[in-house]
Amino acid sequence: MSLAAPPRDPHAPRFRVRPPAHWINDPNGPFRWRGRYHLFYQHNPAAPVHTDMHWGHVSSPDLARWEHHPVALTPTPGGPDEAGCWSGCTVDDAGVPTAVYTGIDRHHTGIGTICLARAADPDDAALTEWRTLPVPVVSGPPPGLDVVMFRDPFVFRHAGRRWALVGAGHADGTPSVLLYDCDDLTDWRFAGVLADGHDPVALAAFGDGAVGWECPQMWATDDGTWVLVVSLWDGDPCATGYLTGRLEPSGTAGLRFSASTGGTLDHGRDFYAPAVLREPGRTLMWAWSWEARGQTEAERAGWAGVLTAPRAVDVHPDGSLRVTPAPELELLRAPAPFITAPGTPVPLPQAYDLTVTARERTTVRLLRSATGAELTVRLDPADGTLTLDRGDWPRRTAEESGPVVASVPPGTELDLRVLVDGSLYELFAGDRATVTERVYRRPDDVPELVVTGGGAAVTGWELVPPTPG
Repeated sequence: MSLAAPPRDPHAPRFRVRPPAHWINDPNGPFRWRGRYHLFYQHNPAAPVHTDMHWGHVSSPDLARWEHHPVALTPTPGGPDEAGCWSGCTVDDAGVPTAVYTGIDRHHTGIGTICLARAADPDDAALTEWRTLPVPVVSGPPPGLDVVMFRDPFVFRHAGRRWALVGAGHADGTPSVLLYDCDDLTDWRFAGVLADGHDPVALAAFGDGAVGWECPQMWATDDGTWVLVVSLWDGDPCATGYLTGRLEPSGTAGLRFSASTGGTLDHGRDFYAPAVLREPGRTLMWAWSWEARGQTEAERAGWAGVLTAPRAVDVHPDGSLRVTPAPELELLRAPAPFITAPGTPVPLPQAYDLTVTARERTTVRLLRSATGAELTVRLDPADGTLTLDRGDWPRRTAEESGPVVASVPPGTELDLRVLVDGSLYELFAGDRATVTERVYRRPDDVPELVVTGGGAAVTGWELVPPTPG
């Protein structure tokens, strides 16, 4: 089934990954296998509610056309994942695609186990059948660390060995990432704390509000810089941040992450739990964008959540992240663009891809309400700021609905890329800052593009299903 089937709900994204109905949250285990991209995700197949976690599954030949597959992982009655198959990753284990995930049993108190499931037929390019190992490879956190949160394994390679990260939080309120040696995926050895919230770079970048670091992801860039991404949990998901630096030996058989730079991964309020795929020459990232409307509205609609567009992620020489939309997203552009002259209104479709180059202060209007209020993006190249003002399109509370400001290095011009798909708005300020927000149009809202100030260059494309090829 194609993801581009017209939705009944105008708020429902057509071109981003989401199940046909019900709940989606964290992306899990992006993976390349036999010429296809596979992407899994947290999924409740019975209701748009965050419970009863399974692994949903889609695949694509090109990051633009996605095909739904049967649910990959299902909780096992009486097993270590009876209360849910929660977040994790996917790896190639000696030619067998293997899911490494958090299992929760019926007695859980927030502490997970680490479980494995293997593809039943590695020769099946669609990877439609999976078999769960009956016994966890890690039954709980290591003793002596007073860990009260333990979940979300991520496996990576370093110095010829396989290692794993696990997100953690400690009883004293310290978040951390734990490290395991798992060169043999069925035999894990605790290898210490890779990084924690006492790190001065992490404190400066994230503050001290998080009590747990979820969904850790780690990779090395082509120049040898290591990137650690964590999702900040303060009792609820609250933000996502990154650290860049070096991976160094620690003790006799461990590693320690030495951070030099850190920052906010996305400045919007609807971006969380990113997952990465490292492939030759680039790193791809997806994240969960939750609903900014109430639970009652989501239940009435019959669906909740969506994954962001894939993003290419790298590191600037100053250690900050370089983030851009994956080039394959241009496959979704209509053959002919729409172009606007300054100050001239142009109707906007439900899904579009817009580029703006501003050389002076510029305002880009994307929505107009019946009362005359406007949803705008203001660009100021000299100050190096992007401001999303969505005040008349409230979120769950008024406090959550204020403007979002993202900063980039000042310059003579500022490039903006806007990807809109239903209620999902993704803004890219050059390759330096991103803003992800959910905006729900009302029936009498007018989606139209008006650009004022600065003689900005603007080009837009409606998103359309790509031609099969």
